[in-house]
Amino acid sequence: MTQRALDSSGEQTPGPSRPAMIDAGAELDPVHPMDLPPSAHDATGLTTAEVAERVARGEVNDVPVRSSRSLTEIVRANVFTRFNLIIGVLWVIMLFVAPIQDSLFGFVIVANTGIGIIQEWRAKKTLDSLAVIGEAKPTVRRDGKAVEIPTHEIVLGDVVELGPGDKVVVDGTVAEADSLEVDESLLTGEADPVLKRPGDPVMSGSFVVAGGGAFTATKVGREAYAAQLAEEASRFTLVHSELRSGISTILKYVTWMMVPTAIGLIISQLVVKDNNFKDSVARTVGGIVPMIPEGLVLLTSVAFAIGVVRLGRKQCLVQELPAIEGLARVDVVCLDKTGTLTEGGMDVTEVRPLNGSDEAYVHQVLRSLGSSDPRPNASLQAIIDAYPAGDQGGKGEQGEEASWAVTEALPFSSARKYSGAAFTETDGTSSAWLLGAPDVLLPEGDPTLDEIEHLNQQGLRVLLLARVPSGELDAPDAAEGDVPTALVVLEQRLRPDAAETLKYFAQQNVATKVISGDNAVSVGAVAGKLGLAGAENTLDARKMPTDPDDMATAMEQNAVFGRVTPQQKRDMVAALQSRGHTVAMTGDGVNDVLALKDADIGVSMGSGSEATRAVAQIVLLNNSFATLPSVVAEGRRVIGNITRVATLFLTKTVYSVLLAILVVCTQVEYPFLPRHLTLLSTLTIGVPAFFLALAPNKERAQPHFVRRVMRYAIPSGVIAATATFTTYLVARHHYAGPGALEAETSAATLTLFLTSMWVLAIIARPYTWWRIALVAAMGLGFLIVLVVPWLQDFFALKLVGTTMPWTAVGIAVAAAALLEFSWRLVGRRFGA
Repeated sequence: MTQRALDSSGEQTPGPSRPAMIDAGAELDPVHPMDLPPSAHDATGLTTAEVAERVARGEVNDVPVRSSRSLTEIVRANVFTRFNLIIGVLWVIMLFVAPIQDSLFGFVIVANTGIGIIQEWRAKKTLDSLAVIGEAKPTVRRDGKAVEIPTHEIVLGDVVELGPGDKVVVDGTVAEADSLEVDESLLTGEADPVLKRPGDPVMSGSFVVAGGGAFTATKVGREAYAAQLAEEASRFTLVHSELRSGISTILKYVTWMMVPTAIGLIISQLVVKDNNFKDSVARTVGGIVPMIPEGLVLLTSVAFAIGVVRLGRKQCLVQELPAIEGLARVDVVCLDKTGTLTEGGMDVTEVRPLNGSDEAYVHQVLRSLGSSDPRPNASLQAIIDAYPAGDQGGKGEQGEEASWAVTEALPFSSARKYSGAAFTETDGTSSAWLLGAPDVLLPEGDPTLDEIEHLNQQGLRVLLLARVPSGELDAPDAAEGDVPTALVVLEQRLRPDAAETLKYFAQQNVATKVISGDNAVSVGAVAGKLGLAGAENTLDARKMPTDPDDMATAMEQNAVFGRVTPQQKRDMVAALQSRGHTVAMTGDGVNDVLALKDADIGVSMGSGSEATRAVAQIVLLNNSFATLPSVVAEGRRVIGNITRVATLFLTKTVYSVLLAILVVCTQVEYPFLPRHLTLLSTLTIGVPAFFLALAPNKERAQPHFVRRVMRYAIPSGVIAATATFTTYLVARHHYAGPGALEAETSAATLTLFLTSMWVLAIIARPYTWWRIALVAAMGLGFLIVLVVPWLQDFFALKLVGTTMPWTAVGIAVAAAALLEFSWRLVGRRFGA
């Protein structure tokens, strides 16, 4: 990296000493001079032999960064659950006391667990492969050359180069600094960037916002400050998920209900009733097993896992699984214009000299500014492309040999909105220049701003080139007394898919806010070209109220915001959240990091800075904003469908608990064997729930998952249990003699099946051909069991006579009418 006036020459007077850099500053043990490589390494880096020695000594950055749980953890999480333990014990008992058909529920659990493991393993492989694609490779110096290597190959003493957007991956000491500004907010919470000079410490987890330089690695691996944070932030982190926490709450209540009910049922069937011991055990187990909504947890895991795989195929890395759910709940999306609505590149369309400036001279200034920054941003890169170094520029005497010498350089900063450089020209004179936002560099009311406003209204981006008195370019008053020299007009390349994406969000009632550091009118014009609703409602963030409530009002009333500082982006996100909005923030630059970190869901472009990718929950590896609707759709599919099928599972839990209570209170035999409820669960819950959980669903996710599910599951379960037990009691008075219990069970099973099928039919709405076919297939499956003799024997189901079976059907019809009434009543009272 080329050294400039602001690096290790040490000639610049150091500023006042700054406070210790957070408590973790103590973590930076003093580095003994012998531990550091020779100073020559600052220029050339380590040799291959030195790297090999350090690797042999274990001085390598070997922190394991996982993108998902290991296979062992996946198996453990799916196998060793509370309910699997309960069902496993009951299964073993049934294998000893009852025919194999009463043990089918155990095989179903084994199959479910296997499916869960396989699906999560597939998701893990997808995550791992995408994480490798999206992994940033820092640039280090080896054998005198700058090379990119994976983070885990950095060794102690490596010289790591830094540029805008680069994350500091290990702890170190600054060796070179070129106006190097480092943001330590992710470690300290302090939003203001810190100017770093040679000898200053840098800590892993911080990132560069301006300038460049290099540092020598002094702590690697688990010794680095952020190593523990990196392991804690392993990408399978279960951040807040209303779905997961809701299911956990439901399972907790189910356990509380299940324990006393099961104890009462055991006493009732084994002590009070003097029946055949094995039959009593079988019926007791038959009453306990359906209380457990074992498939609900499985289906949630499978739905998330399949979502990850689906998005992985679209080059979308979901770094935290519940982010799929979170984005589905989003009602405001904040977009950064550059890199999101527009492509990274820009083109210079015109240069307008001001105040009689010579056009060829202006071109030479722009050419020199371009060559002064080794890490240009998109705007400066467009100027470099238009005026490359060595180009004659229309003036014969000016060639590469006549290039100006750089005496000071000021990299672009999103906070100050300009960059600059000072030169010694070919004739020996000195000049200093700033290039940046006209409305920042020019005083308010300057007539040039009217000309710029006209260009901004066309969606063009305008930079002002201004000559400034010689002095400190990075001084706060550097722009005072500047002389406008030229306007550089840039045209941004619109993303071809941006208009469709904005249209999608509008159709889904998701508000879109464009937040940019550029001129508000110019950004509004770009947004207008893409069809953004409300693009004419623009606001210059310098006029944004500071009161959070007033800021929230301004955010809701406007759609486009310009001249936004990084801290303001963060404040805007907080203001929207204070109004109850769920906010997603997209971005690719270092100025977006704070807002990405604070937003409910952070979305980064794959080509963005490593800092943005590190804090984002979702990374679009293909850099396509058009992928975002797929993520939203996937989240809505997962949440909407899990809410649907959770009602199925919990209806079964409610009617199972209520049936057990009724049996205990009336001191009768439990009506069902495990085989009956295995059949019913498979046909009315298991198979249809699997298909419904993976079906398309575009409804926006609603809050209060537990309340929404239980307000339907409780009345449905009560109606099903009441209808079934009524049929059972009527059948007990109707049948007598040998085989009466089997006939009573068959009649009760018919009522319960038909009632459960009606719950399924309600949940399957709105009907499509495949949903109708699914419900019909489940009904056909039960009919086949009733008419095929060997299946009748296998499941112990045989309808005796015609009076009682038709009575069972009549009671089920009445229950179906009650179900329709209760669902509509709940819908009217609480909303769908």
